[in-house]
Formats: sequence, C-alpha cells, structure tokens
Amino acid sequence: MTAVMIDHTHSSFDNLSQVLDVQKQAFAENPMPNADERIAKLKKLNYAVLDYKDQLIEAVSADFSNRSSAETMMVEILAALEGIAYNKKHLRKWMKAQKRHVPLSLKPSRVEVRYQPLGVIGIVVPWNFPIFLGLSPLIGALAAGNRAMIKTSEFAPKTSTVMKEMLGSIFDENEVAVVEGDVEVSSAFTKLPFDHLVFTGATSVGKLVMKSAAENLTPVTLELGGKSPAIIHDSYSAKEAAKRLAFGKAINAGQVCVSPDYVFCHHSQVEEFCEAFSEVFSSRYPSMKNNQDYTAIINERQLHRLQQYLQDAEDKGATLIEINPANEDFSGTRKMPMTLVLNPTTDMLVLQEEIFGPILPVITYSDMSEVTEYVQAGERPLALYYFDDDQRRGNQLLDTTHSGGACINDSMIHVMADDIPFGGVGASGMGHYHGREGFLNFSKAKGVVKKGKIDLASMISAPWDNKMFNLLVKFRLWRYSR
Repeated sequence: MTAVMIDHTHSSFDNLSQVLDVQKQAFAENPMPNADERIAKLKKLNYAVLDYKDQLIEAVSADFSNRSSAETMMVEILAALEGIAYNKKHLRKWMKAQKRHVPLSLKPSRVEVRYQPLGVIGIVVPWNFPIFLGLSPLIGALAAGNRAMIKTSEFAPKTSTVMKEMLGSIFDENEVAVVEGDVEVSSAFTKLPFDHLVFTGATSVGKLVMKSAAENLTPVTLELGGKSPAIIHDSYSAKEAAKRLAFGKAINAGQVCVSPDYVFCHHSQVEEFCEAFSEVFSSRYPSMKNNQDYTAIINERQLHRLQQYLQDAEDKGATLIEINPANEDFSGTRKMPMTLVLNPTTDMLVLQEEIFGPILPVITYSDMSEVTEYVQAGERPLALYYFDDDQRRGNQLLDTTHSGGACINDSMIHVMADDIPFGGVGASGMGHYHGREGFLNFSKAKGVVKKGKIDLASMISAPWDNKMFNLLVKFRLWRYSR
C-alpha cells in the first residue's frame, strides 16, 4: 500500500502532524463514505486478522516472555473478529437517518438525526491487550466512516511491529496509520488535533492525556480501569464463586483493566472460599513456571511493583496464601504465582492501588451494608461483580453503586458482549465504544430540520401582535397546562 513519506529530520510532533494532515486531506475528499465502502474496509480487516493471527499470537507471547496462546486467541483474536462481524451486520441500519418528532410550531417539516463521520480518530493502545485494544476502537472508527492513527505500546514492541505490518498491508497510511515509539512519541501523539482521541491505560496518565486533548478541544474516550470489586452474598455458594472468579482473575495473569481487584466475602465463608479458589486454580495450573497456559508479567518493572505490593501487605500484618502447587522457584522468570491476601487493611497498597496482576485481596464482612458503603465511598470502578441468585438484591446493588459495567454471578464476560457499551465512569474513564455505542461514539449526531414548500412561519412572523401568533401561543399554553 502507498505510504506517507515523513521527513525524519524533524521532531516527532512534526512527523506525526504530517501524517494527520494527509489523513485530514483524504477525509475532506471523501467525508461521507457509503456503507459499501465501510463494510469493504471491515472485511479487509477481518481477513487480515485471520491471515496474521499466528504471527500476532507469537508476537504477544514474545513480548510477555510467555502469554497463553489460548487466551490471546479468545480475548484478542476472536473478540476482534466478532466485533467486526457485529458491525458489518448492523452498519446499514445504524447509518440510516433517524426520524424524530416534529413540534407543532415547525409543521409541516421533517425532523431527523443524521450520523456523520468525525474525521480522524487517534487511538492510544496499552500493553496488556495490544491487539484487541487497538483493533476494537479501530473497528468502531471505520464503521463510523473515519480514518485513524494508532499509537502502539512501546512495552509490546514485537506485537507493534506485526500490527504495523498487518494494517499496512491492507490500508494506505491516509486511511489507517500505525505509529511506534517511546513516551516522547506518545506525548506528541496526544497533543495532535484529532477529531476524537481514545486512550486506554492508567488513570494518572489519562489525566495528562485529557489535559493535552483539551488544548485542541479534542473529545476523548478514556478507559482507565480502577479497583473493580467482586462481592459474594452469604447465600451464594463460596465454592461456585471461587471457581468463576478463578477463571476471570487468571486471564492474562490478572493484567486486565476489568480484572477482579478485590473480593468481599462473608466472614463465615472466607476459609471455604480460599480453599476452593486455591483448589480450582491449582487444578487448572498444576505448574506455572514452564506452563504455556499461564501468562508472565509484561516486564521487570511491573513484576517488581507487584512484589512490592505483597511485601507491603505482609509487613503491615496481612496473611499471604501463595498458590504454587508444584512449589516452583520463579526466580529468573517473570512468572508470578497467584496470591490471596487475607486481612488486608486500607493502608496497604493492595487496597489503595489498582493491582493489575495475580494478587487478590479478600475482605471479610458481616453485613452487606458494610460492602455497599465501602464501594460507594471509593472511586467508581470500571467493573463490578456480584454473586447472588436473588434478582431483587442484585438489581438493588446495581442501582445503588456505580461502575462502568457489571456481571452478575461471573466476572469479565460482559466485555465480550458486542451489543452493550464498554466504558468507564468517573475515575475509571468516560465515553463508550463496542457495537452501536462505538458507531455513535465516533460519529457526529447532527440534528436536521427539513422544511417543505409550505411556509407556515410566515403567517406568525413579525409584527408579532397578529392573530395567528396569538392563537398559536394560547393553544400551546392550554396544551401544556393540561
């Protein structure tokens, strides 16, 4: 495909600005791609993902030193393909202008909402899911008729290289451009005057991204994570909850923005929960050091951070339950065993910081009011997980707590539902994408009034003291007073 030539003697910002200018010019020449054009791009992306799936899986595993190929297939490759299929299926319906109510004072007219592409979408991709979290917003951007620039993570360089090759094989750089580079490039990228900017990552960095975007009045979608609670009602089976949470927490070794970050368990069930969790986890990962199914920590910095969290918790009186069924020595690797933290206190890092790794604090409670008060008092998380078969209590908890998304009696699976929005609230982010919400997020909903040949407004125009105007006012006031 034709690539945009960049003069590398200039700064990162100048080089990136050149690419953005080329994309904006190309968009100006075709500001409203039809459905066939958009679907064709989605089809190309679909077949490219299929063609490159093995290379992508190998690259991600190399970046992590080991990443479960099954997890990458399930959470990244298949999730992206399903997103493409869902957008292709519904796109024509989404693109249609929506007819809206016509008020009496505007009759006879047609009132509608038209969905128009924004232009060029900037996408900043994190390291934990470097395929899906790049492709998912791209799918929404393309479905909405936009062009895109993608900044890949410098912490997943091999995946970045394959993504750049894959997207470059099907798109001109004036359609989709992949940008690689360090933190300086990332900073320059977020300062560009995009028509919309998507960032997935840490809350602290999200604040800086939003500040940069504000200089250009660029709207942002921020996916920031936070401390997502799992709550087990005392009427629910602790063993069953442990089994389902062990699945969610093990994915990517807990390096997931919606990973269960801590568990609320009734004091009478804590022992049962911990035993069941350890048993289930051990049965699924009887060894970990050389187990291809168990993902490593992305780099030494993150591994050291997690080890510090555990040391801090132990120093302050917590009990650590390390789940290491083969009693392996992990030194010299970036593998880290799953660890339950009992008796955590609010002064510990494990309850202050987003964990983003294989550590799960277990907090005991006696009454559910303690749980809701704790969750409500904290910053709003990206996800909430509640285990209870009582539908009334489940609905009450959903109504009285805020989170970006939620699951009842499971964890993390809501992200795989294409027909619901994905996004944070408060400290866990803003904006939504996936499915129709992605299309809407990357579109301008333009309200339009179309007037016909008859101009009734001329009958009520100035001078305002006329019979038709007075009659209209009296009628409307009478109607609204009923």
